[in-house]
Amino acid sequence: MDLNGKVALVTGASRGIGQEIALTLAGYGATVIVNYNGSEEKAEEVVGKIKEAGGKAEAIRCNVAEFDRSKELIDQVIKSYGKLDILVNNAGITRDNLIMKMSEADFDDVIAVNLKGAFNCIRHASRQMLKQRGGRIINISSVSGVMGNAGQANYCASKAGIIGLTKSVARELGSRGITSNCVAPGFIKTEMTDVLSEDVKQSMGEQIPLKRFGETRDIAEAVAFLASDSASYITGQVLQVDGGMAM
Repeated sequence: MDLNGKVALVTGASRGIGQEIALTLAGYGATVIVNYNGSEEKAEEVVGKIKEAGGKAEAIRCNVAEFDRSKELIDQVIKSYGKLDILVNNAGITRDNLIMKMSEADFDDVIAVNLKGAFNCIRHASRQMLKQRGGRIINISSVSGVMGNAGQANYCASKAGIIGLTKSVARELGSRGITSNCVAPGFIKTEMTDVLSEDVKQSMGEQIPLKRFGETRDIAEAVAFLASDSASYITGQVLQVDGGMAM
């Protein structure tokens, strides 16, 4: 896949799946803006890895849950690079609890980052993409948004919302050459799964037809495909990268 000359913004790109997406897009030639809201050090490490490999990257802090801050982020990218070809809405948080115990704040915070954050970035990026008469919007959903999951009502609602948002944007912007798709990861090996006990990992693995967890690279390559010219006739779709969990 050739992404040379493309400018990509990846939200929540300082670790995990977001980091792998940033590294992969840069590996295919894109200039990557590494958005983060937590550790500047980790974000700069990602930028450093991209530059060491001969790529171009920059880290920009922004809490995408904030509407005006998201506009500033998009404006900064356009001012610096003159365009925005690829938007990957990956930023996400969890605040797991049973529905009877979940606080209003825990529900609101997850929706604000995971769903409203994606809306904010799409809302502000779409104007530039319309001017360009082209662009790729790729949202990261989850198998949890497809199937539901006990103890994650807030997270599942946010990720199911991402699917609806993706499809609506695809219908609205398609006539201008802008595609909108989402990737729904299943159980992926990350820092979050590393801390799980072997018993829990085995139990989770039994739910997967392929009987193993996925790698962050599996998600990143799916995103790169949707960002490429090879996927120019694909829009409004949910690409489930989950080892067959949700069929």
